[in-house]
Amino acid sequence: MIDVVVLFFLLGVLARLVKSDLRLPEALYETLSIYLLLAIGLKGGIELSKQPLAALAPQVLACMALGFAIPFVLFPLARALRLNRADAAALVAHYGSVSVVTFAVASAALARQGLEYESHAALWVAVMEAPGLVAGILLARMGSAGRGAGDWRRVAHDVLFGKSVLLLMGGLVIGAVAGEAGTAPIKAVFIDPFKGVLALFLLELGLVAGGRLAEVRRFGAAVLVIGLGAPPVLAVAGALTGLALGLSTGGVALLATLAASASYIAAPTAMRIAVPEANAALSITAALGVTFPFNIVVGIPLYIALAQKLTA
Repeated sequence: MIDVVVLFFLLGVLARLVKSDLRLPEALYETLSIYLLLAIGLKGGIELSKQPLAALAPQVLACMALGFAIPFVLFPLARALRLNRADAAALVAHYGSVSVVTFAVASAALARQGLEYESHAALWVAVMEAPGLVAGILLARMGSAGRGAGDWRRVAHDVLFGKSVLLLMGGLVIGAVAGEAGTAPIKAVFIDPFKGVLALFLLELGLVAGGRLAEVRRFGAAVLVIGLGAPPVLAVAGALTGLALGLSTGGVALLATLAASASYIAAPTAMRIAVPEANAALSITAALGVTFPFNIVVGIPLYIALAQKLTA
């Protein structure tokens, strides 16, 4: 059975396809995104408070290495699809980074199936945001004159202190410092309503993704080949990494999902600053119009099944 939050996403897509006047206020969308990022960070931080951080170092390093490697793996394919260097680098940077909403949907799917996963998994999301973006910028700059140190400082600031990373890391730190007892007074706001807020956010993303479907034809093969072909392959790499780290079945599934996901929040901002000559619509169409719906509807069940097979 399809998870209820996925049905909300499909409702949004349908509403856009039938040209309904359904819209969520922009302020509500912004509020929901802030809530989800903080809630995911808080939940991960609460669990971090229960265990030694040193034991998590191998996982952190492996996640960062995976995120950094993905753009270098996909870049030759993007170039073979006749994308110029800037467009190819920006596109693969989106896939090196991660989608926090895809992570949230996968977490909800695991909970519905009764599959446990590492309670600090939100830490993986936080540390995988930036390395893929750095790799994409390096790929764009190779063979070109590049820009000055001031430009790199601006990019670093926006990547490390942009909304998504700041809220995730901030939530992690607050949850880790306050612990379960300290966050108990806000549990009714940030923990209990999480899935309902996620459903509303996915309704809005369904509207956005539905509007992007028409642009797939405009960009052609590159969007479809990478948008549909890369996630399953990257999921296998993520699952094998999780297996090597000794993660649980749910943890392997989540790391596979993160590897297969593509950023559409942090990456567009970073690439607009670092690689302004790249076609932003191309990357967003692939990440949000193709990969996100594929992962939400088809990919996540496949990645969970893969994790179950690998850990059986």
